[in-house]
Amino acid sequence: MRRNILRAFAITFAVLLGTILGISAASAGSDNSALAAVRQATVQYHDVDAAIAAGYQPVDECVPGMGYHYVNFSQFGKLDPLVPDALTYAANSAGQLRLVAAEWFKVDADQNLATDSDRPSLFGKAFDGPMPGHSAEMPIHYDLHAYLWQGNPDGVLATFNPNVRCL
Repeated sequence: MRRNILRAFAITFAVLLGTILGISAASAGSDNSALAAVRQATVQYHDVDAAIAAGYQPVDECVPGMGYHYVNFSQFGKLDPLVPDALTYAANSAGQLRLVAAEWFKVDADQNLATDSDRPSLFGKAFDGPMPGHSAEMPIHYDLHAYLWQGNPDGVLATFNPNVRCL
């Protein structure tokens, strides 16, 4: 009898949890199966040395709310969902890097901040931008982050993640 009650409780809990997660995923407006595929494709990059071997190179300092960017310049602008243009990492208290997100980047065709006719989208979300470059040599561009490896209260596809901090 007790076993049946526990089993019924477990099933009810699983159904409720699935419903809650389904609602929150739907409200995010993202394509969960595609994001799961990206997560699987990037699992190898938990090891930053593997990312470097695959062509991702460190750039700049840590960006608060994003992390340390490792960019694959040969991938830039291809918008391949399974091969992000950049990966972002955060350092733990021991200074070791851990993968937190993937990022895609597209140069704005007309380099005009007032127009956005070439705004791309992935996973059911339009890219952020157009925005000025973050350095003198970076053009006006669009980008999209996917916090696949670090929970984000603002959503998986939010620009910033308050849970990503710089040391």
